[in-house]
Amino acid sequence: MRQRSRRRIMRATVELVDQRGYAGTTLTDIAERAGLARGLLSYYFDGKRLLMQSATHRMMHQALSRALDELESGAGPEDRLARAIDAVLSLAMEHPRVMRSHLALILDPDTGAFVQDPEQQRLGAILQGLLRDWGAPDPVAEHAVLRSALMGGCIGVLLPGAELPLAPIRADLFRRYDLPWQLGRPPQPLPPERDRPPARG
Repeated sequence: MRQRSRRRIMRATVELVDQRGYAGTTLTDIAERAGLARGLLSYYFDGKRLLMQSATHRMMHQALSRALDELESGAGPEDRLARAIDAVLSLAMEHPRVMRSHLALILDPDTGAFVQDPEQQRLGAILQGLLRDWGAPDPVAEHAVLRSALMGGCIGVLLPGAELPLAPIRADLFRRYDLPWQLGRPPQPLPPERDRPPARG
């Protein structure tokens, strides 16, 4: 029952922030959407900011798990890592308000720091496992680098007034891990011009 209530609260948070933004969503709104008493939110989550982080981490964890489950059972480590990168970057396109709110909160020193809650730990464990299978000598350290690169990629896509196309951001990440462009779910048939192999002949 406790886990079910937490999941309902986090799902309601993502839905409402998607629609109204973080500032336009109150804890009372979330409780009503989740069909729970307002006091339960305070019991399960220590404030709106921490709830927002947990809800976003859960969304990312679910998206990543779904993307990997869609692969064939014999998919190799490169296929799996490529699909994982695309799954996280795609969230910036599919849930821009949620991702902007999440990034703004963790980057603002006045509102606190990055929270390693259970949802984030599940997400991190999956990514570390993918990096281990890919061949990273230190999956924990490499996960910190990948996490920062993915956050930076999402910022590039979401930066108001200076948004970058997804393709070059993805190309930079794929180049770091020596992943062919056609793996995962490419945003366009060919990589950006500078990332294409030279034509033969």
